[in-house]
Amino acid sequence: MSVPTFEKSAINGIRTALGVSGLVSLVIGVLVVFWPGKSLVTIAGALALLLGIYAVVAGVIYLGIGIFAKGGSGWSRAGNLLLGVFFLIAGIVTFANLGSAGITLVWLLGILIGIVWITEGVVSFTTLREVSSKGWAVFYAVVSIIAGIWLIIAPFIGVAFLWWFTGFALAALGIVQIARAFTFGRRA
Repeated sequence: MSVPTFEKSAINGIRTALGVSGLVSLVIGVLVVFWPGKSLVTIAGALALLLGIYAVVAGVIYLGIGIFAKGGSGWSRAGNLLLGVFFLIAGIVTFANLGSAGITLVWLLGILIGIVWITEGVVSFTTLREVSSKGWAVFYAVVSIIAGIWLIIAPFIGVAFLWWFTGFALAALGIVQIARAFTFGRRA
């Protein structure tokens, strides 16, 4: 098996890309690990801002369709107008308090992940006849269902733990990526 060869400029470009991406990952990971609450609220607030912008734009579009669409039925136009108003209200409420909207998103995310994990556990139980390692499948199903129930009961704690774990993973991956930047292309 041959080892690919790179020109010196390509090696330097790849090293730079690896180093920058590793540094960004390390910095974000450290911020998440040492300030998990503030970083989560900041990210959730930014996501809420984006969703608020989307809601306002969608509301204006649906209102425009409801007002200017000539080919639709009366019910279709009324539905578009109503949808436009709902989207605008959602956008305005989101903008009125981005912090609360962000916290609500975190809460919904925790519950959604809990539902997914419970479903995953149930599906794992339903596939027992088809798998060779039934013990691991049962273990996975039980852990998945318990974790899902825990996330539904305490979504903030679950999301905070997942966020903190993500911070550690990002920091570790950043360190590895920086090490790769220093060692890449040494054989060339």
